[in-house]
This record gives sequence, C-alpha cells and structure tokens, in this order.
Amino acid sequence: MAAISADLVKTLRERTGAGMMDCKRVLADANGDMERAAELLRERGLAKAVKREGRATSEGAIAIVIAGGVGGMVELGCETDFVARTDEFQALAAVLAGAVAANPKLDDPESLLAAQVDGHGVSERIQGAIAKLGENVLVKRVGRVSVDGGVVGGYVHAGGKLGVLVGLACAERGGEVQALARDVAMHVAAADPSPVVVERSELSPKLLEAERAIYRAQAEQEGKPAKVIDRIVDGKLNKFAADVCLVEQAFVKDPDHSVGDVVGEVAARTGGPIRVTGFRRFKLGEAAGA
Repeated sequence: MAAISADLVKTLRERTGAGMMDCKRVLADANGDMERAAELLRERGLAKAVKREGRATSEGAIAIVIAGGVGGMVELGCETDFVARTDEFQALAAVLAGAVAANPKLDDPESLLAAQVDGHGVSERIQGAIAKLGENVLVKRVGRVSVDGGVVGGYVHAGGKLGVLVGLACAERGGEVQALARDVAMHVAAADPSPVVVERSELSPKLLEAERAIYRAQAEQEGKPAKVIDRIVDGKLNKFAADVCLVEQAFVKDPDHSVGDVVGEVAARTGGPIRVTGFRRFKLGEAAGA
C-alpha cells in the first residue's frame, strides 16, 4: 500500500470538503490514487461534487480585453502576489489579452508567445518582464469568445484572480444588452457550482455516465431497493444537469429567476431574441483543462 502523506490528505480535503480522517481512509483504500479517492468519497456520501478546479498555488493575474463582439482573456503567471499586483505585470497581461482578442489564431500559449504585438515579439516581452521583475513569468492559458453580430461581456474579480467572458447572440446591442452580458459574466464568476455548459444538450455523454455510476454506487451503499435505484439515479442526474447548465441556474443577483429567465426578460424588453453562445472562466492557478 502506498504511503499516505499529510500533503495528500490536505489536498483531497481542500478539493472535496470532506473530513480529514475520511480523506485519509479513502486514500488508503484507493492506494494513494487521488481521483479514485475523490470518487470513493462521493460514493460514500462524504463529499460534495468534486470541484473542477485544480489546486495549484501559482500567483499571477487574469486579464480580459473586449472589443465589440470579441473578447480575449489571458492567465499570466508569476511567483509572488507582490509582482502580480505591479503596474508592469498588469499592463503586460492586458497587452496579451488584447492581442488574443485581435487575432483568432492566438488560441494557445504557444501561438501567443510566437506572435508579434506592436512590433515586438511576445516571447521577447516576456523575457524582458522576467529581467525587470526578477521573477519567472509564464503565459499559462489563453481564452477567446467571439460572436458575429452579438456582444461579449466580461468580468474580472478579486484583483485579477478570476476572469470570465460571455458571448450573447442578439440583434439589439444597446446598453441593456451590454449590461446583461456583464451580469451573466458576473454570474459565471460567482455561481456554485460553476457552470459546465450553456445548455443541457451540451453535456457530454462521458460526464453523464460518470455521474450516473457515482449515483448508482451511492444508492447501492445506502441499501436502496434494486427496483427504485434507476429512478433515484435518474432524479439525481437530472438535478446535476440543472445545477451545471448555465441557463438553468438560479441567477445570483435574483435567485427567484434562472439565468435563462433573465435573458428572456431582457430579450422581450429590447425586441429581439438573445442567446448565450458560450463562456470562458479562468480561475488563477486552476488546472489548464478545467
């Protein structure tokens, strides 16, 4: 059996919200496998839904730049919060986000580093920042949202620790729709659980099957009769889908209405259909694939 370190227990506890002894026990049962241990906690009813965020501790900032129906977002990493808050670092992050917004080909860190911005290579800019700031500086993630004939809203929270871009397809692009785009971006930033997709039809079969397996294991361990397990699992799966689909979530600024309701109300007032086309959400330090 693999040795279970205190750091491993701490990581699982932070990730799942389960108790220390429960985390230690399932890690032992899973032979130190973090993902299997997290599944065991859920199967035994000892944890909330596993958070999608990684637990990296890197410092840095999320920057966004929006130009009409296009928004660019960059996660720029560094070693300390002190450097992350400097004007030089924040300005560099904004320049890079602007480059991403301006060029759809800059869709990953590698392509951004190879690009030219204002006559200077991005890679050279990064090296200059490293020399000036005295810390390693790394382009960690790049995101872009574009809507033909629509608007993009954005929101940056907690001094650059969290950033969101949201796209709306719409005919009317006035002030109320612009405000809606920002409000939906704020919702994506604040929602717990964080939305995974815009609409239920976008949920991947693989994700749904993984959730179904967990709910079935929970019901079996609770001793539920076999003839009702399928109904229990279907009910939990339906609730999961509602919890992680953006338009079905309770709007954080008005929990009596869903995000979809709020979008529909603005559409009715402005005289044209509005549809959320997509979103990107970056939280500082989370895993790149989250």
